[in-house]
Amino acid sequence: MFERIFKSKSVLSMSPIEMTLSYILLIGWAIVCLFPIYWLAVTSLKLPIDVNMGPYYVPFVDFEPSGHAWEYILAGDLARDTRRNYANTVVVASVSAVIALILGTAAAYALTRFDYNPKLGAIGLFILCLALGIILVVIGVPWLLALVLIIALFIILLQTIGKRFKRSLGNSDIAFWLISQRMLPPVAVVIPIYIMFQFLGNAIGVRLLDTRFALIITYIAVNLPIVIWLMRDYFLTIPIELEECAAIDGASRYRTFVSIVLPLSLPGLVATFLFILVFAWNEYLLALFLSGAKSQTLPLTVAAQNATRGPQWWYMSVLILIMIIPVILIAIALERFIARGLLVGAVKG
Repeated sequence: MFERIFKSKSVLSMSPIEMTLSYILLIGWAIVCLFPIYWLAVTSLKLPIDVNMGPYYVPFVDFEPSGHAWEYILAGDLARDTRRNYANTVVVASVSAVIALILGTAAAYALTRFDYNPKLGAIGLFILCLALGIILVVIGVPWLLALVLIIALFIILLQTIGKRFKRSLGNSDIAFWLISQRMLPPVAVVIPIYIMFQFLGNAIGVRLLDTRFALIITYIAVNLPIVIWLMRDYFLTIPIELEECAAIDGASRYRTFVSIVLPLSLPGLVATFLFILVFAWNEYLLALFLSGAKSQTLPLTVAAQNATRGPQWWYMSVLILIMIIPVILIAIALERFIARGLLVGAVKG
């Protein structure tokens, strides 16, 4: 019966019953999606006693609205910290997302248009030289001298014994290795990243921990595999014949990429940018370890409202609302590009 009811060739050919059921399901799903935002808005207008008394949801009926939480966050004791952390979140998330998108797009295009066959032996030599360089720095060798030594050693080994290795990797192996880096849980790498920034800061004499720079570099490294994976799938949907025609007309590879490939991949770029922007905007664990009072981001400010007096739900609601509003506005503004970008991936899958 359900197959007969829902079986339709298109939305325009739905029967009145099917159309009614579809609207009911869509309205129900919209309520499920929007209720958390409504709950946040209502809770931000409650006094602490109203929050603790019970589930009141209708202002002026269940409870008397109050703007005390908004005043405390935007103009009270927490206003200065909120503005600083908001600026940190905007700068870190937007800069890391833009740089990751630029680097990841170039890497994804290269993986779809060029053949790479790195030899396993050369990769092993690179890892060996890298480990040797770290050991040299640890035992007291200046980092610049250690860098020169390991580069020279790697070139010598590559030119001598590197040619003896036969087995090599392909583009698919490289792409899988890249996305496998994102599968690694952040909690497994956050302590090594912390030690690395602390060590590098001491080596070059510049403080890296508790800076926006450390967060931006880390977020780029974390989100870069996602950009490469998504944009690689998108570039595969663009016919290579278009680029071949441009090459016949005399266009260079760079001109073809800028004038033909990038405009055609604009929906994918926008959808990917929004994905990694949201990831960087909401990131908590890495910011908890790498940032301090100066570079703290808004997710940490929200978590800090769970103090010794218990969760301050009214303050949390205000902070979460002002935190998600910019992302929602960006998503609404770029909705038509996001829909096209997601649909291309869905059709390909």
